Amino acid sequence: MGVSGCGKTTLSKALATAFNYEFLEGDAFHSLENKKKMKNGIPLTDQDREPWLMSINQTLQKKQEKKRVLACSALKNKYRLLLSKQLPKQSVLWVYLHCEFSVLKKRMETRNHFMPVALLQSQLDALEPPKDAVVLNSSVPLEKMIQQLKPHLNEQ
Repeated sequence: MGVSGCGKTTLSKALATAFNYEFLEGDAFHSLENKKKMKNGIPLTDQDREPWLMSINQTLQKKQEKKRVLACSALKNKYRLLLSKQLPKQSVLWVYLHCEFSVLKKRMETRNHFMPVALLQSQLDALEPPKDAVVLNSSVPLEKMIQQLKPHLNEQ
């Protein structure tokens, strides 16, 4: 979890490949209306996000025995509560990717995504860093982040 440009998708895909997890891209669950709003520089409201988060949660509730990794901003505690609703507590590991503003901005400027750099500050303003997450500096190499997560994932 984390703001746009922090490396959620990159790390999640790498974890899915390394440990044979199913990868879920949170952005794929957004409605066309939400994507259009963001593309036009309009921050999403809690009301915009709720159906998106509930849809992700419904997917997570299916086949709970399957190991999955989800790339999702989950900026506020109430969003994380919606995402993990009716899931066994021990089945969810929150990983918060922290990164400096200048790095986030540079990453966002060099990618093709519906989320514009202009909305980065609104995400940072909305962010409620989790108290119960593994915190990683997403400026370190990907392999190092995976190594840091292995003990938390019970992977060899």
